Amino acid sequence: MVFQPDFREQTVLLLKPFLIYLAAGFAEIAGCFAVWLWLKEGRSAWLLLPGLVSLILFALLLTRIESDSAGRAYAAYGGVYITASLVWMRVVEGRTPDKWETLGALVCLAGASLILLAPRGA
Repeated sequence: MVFQPDFREQTVLLLKPFLIYLAAGFAEIAGCFAVWLWLKEGRSAWLLLPGLVSLILFALLLTRIESDSAGRAYAAYGGVYITASLVWMRVVEGRTPDKWETLGALVCLAGASLILLAPRGA
């Protein structure tokens, strides 16, 4: 008999990696944004400290993804990162993504889903 998870279990299985990727994306963006503020906008170098902590958190979060390959986990993360970057642009920087950026993000999410969720043989 083959085990078939119920709808609730399937939802958790799909939602967990997405939430981890989303948190990792914002942690990475925040860390990189600290460097951006320091180098491009002349802000205090002290911003690098929380930026570094944020980048460490990013790396730790990515290790929480269930995958038999780091490369697969990172490749799937790419689509979520692109989408999270556009959300960051809107929320933090106050700039609205255009229709091409939005469409591109959707294509990337579809690709990330294929990479992470595709059925693979034993």
